[in-house]
Amino acid sequence: MSMLRIHNLKVKLGEKRYAKIISQSLNVREKEIQNVSLVKQSLDARRQNVHWICSFDFTVSNEEQFLKKFPQLQKVQPYQYQYLPSNDQKVMIVGSGPAGLFCAYVLAMSGQKVTVIERGQEIEKREKAVADLLEHGLLHSESNIAFGEGGAGTFSDGKLTTGVKNKRIRYILETFVKFGAPEDILYLHKPHIGTDYLRQVVQNMRKFLVSKGVTFLFETKMIDFQKTESGYQITVLQNHQKKILNSDLLVLAIGHSARDTYEMLYQKGIPLQQKPFAVGVRIEQSQQKINQIQYKKSASSPYLKAASYKLAVQSGKRGVYTFCMCPGGVVVPSHHEEQTLCVNGMSYYARDGQNANSAILVTVSTDDFGSSHPLAGIAFQRELEHKAFELGGGNYFAPVQRVQDYLHHEVNPLGQIIPTYRPCYRVCDLNELFPDFINQALHDGLIQMNQKMHGFIDEDTIITGIEARSSAPVRILRDASYQSWEGLYPIGEGAGYAGGIMSSAIDGIMCAEQILKK
Repeated sequence: MSMLRIHNLKVKLGEKRYAKIISQSLNVREKEIQNVSLVKQSLDARRQNVHWICSFDFTVSNEEQFLKKFPQLQKVQPYQYQYLPSNDQKVMIVGSGPAGLFCAYVLAMSGQKVTVIERGQEIEKREKAVADLLEHGLLHSESNIAFGEGGAGTFSDGKLTTGVKNKRIRYILETFVKFGAPEDILYLHKPHIGTDYLRQVVQNMRKFLVSKGVTFLFETKMIDFQKTESGYQITVLQNHQKKILNSDLLVLAIGHSARDTYEMLYQKGIPLQQKPFAVGVRIEQSQQKINQIQYKKSASSPYLKAASYKLAVQSGKRGVYTFCMCPGGVVVPSHHEEQTLCVNGMSYYARDGQNANSAILVTVSTDDFGSSHPLAGIAFQRELEHKAFELGGGNYFAPVQRVQDYLHHEVNPLGQIIPTYRPCYRVCDLNELFPDFINQALHDGLIQMNQKMHGFIDEDTIITGIEARSSAPVRILRDASYQSWEGLYPIGEGAGYAGGIMSSAIDGIMCAEQILKK
């Protein structure tokens, strides 16, 4: 059934009488407006009068007359994903992050035979492994915030925003809702699911896929593969034992932290390419203060959730920008290798924590790596993460410093902002962590950001190091059919073709479509 869509209506905070708002805008009787649904909601907080800007779909009995009378209306058809028919090829997917999961989902819905292998644990066990690190500083190298069911995004803010324009976005969001996500992700301008909902969604998705015939093998690490006449022979490590698995096609949804897998791919002659990325710190501020800056007089409104921000400046030739901003969230460890330390942001759906946190990142080019080796970016990351580990005291404590002290090369006690990072932290000079070019850009960027958003930095604002996993430092080259070798499909963030949950999921779906076309 077709609908009529109206865009950019101003809606007061707390107002839910959508049919009345539409009728007043068109100057028609309210009863003519039927079956109203909210399709887009964004916040306009540029002035004191904070309000929503909304788009709605609705029906009327005299649709053609309405379209002629009101040219601002748009006739729309609900998007429905069209599954392709299956073929007889067996598919093995390495990795259960959003790229791997959605690739498996589309294939399974088409009737394809699919096996998913994952080096980490299923959510139920993975949560305990993560708790061991947060509470006791005990690192599980194969199951942590980087590795395990759902991928690195499972223990994050669960942002569902993307700069990619793709018709499959609606399908992905509806799939998330189908498996337990809040329905507001379907219309919010900046949807997020939160780590609490995301963990449940991932579990529900896995259980559904199992019912569709998909095999999941957790704690199963690919250590080698061979191209054969019939497909691929995959060597895995499972319970400390080597096993051989066979498949017609092999999908690599390995994630951006699979450094040992990148090394194996390089040794096998898979075409790899250096890729620029970004490094920096996590900044933490009072969430209440961020609310006051962003929402002004409406900061105490019960209809508004914790405020976010997005800033980008230029320091010479380098971009400095905020990334993965987590309102009311916490800073968490995201490393997986011993004697390294890396941080990320995480929040629950409620975003009700005391602190706001965000990455402040500096762009790093391939020229900064000091080598033409395809894996030089990994070496660059690893060196910085090892320095962060040592600077924090060598026990997975994170190095922390007040921003004002960082800018003035001083080390003083922290103020009112209590670091959320666990298991613990150590106050030290983060200038010792970075090379001069990153420190210079960070100093300059922080000062500029405070000028753009007055109050962004105060005497209590702190930074935690190091954020180095914003994206993969490697690209696995592939052709237009998504293949590196015949039957070998690198996808998602780990392959260097996505950045975040949504773009990774899109890449996984489009890979599935290529497979089904074979």
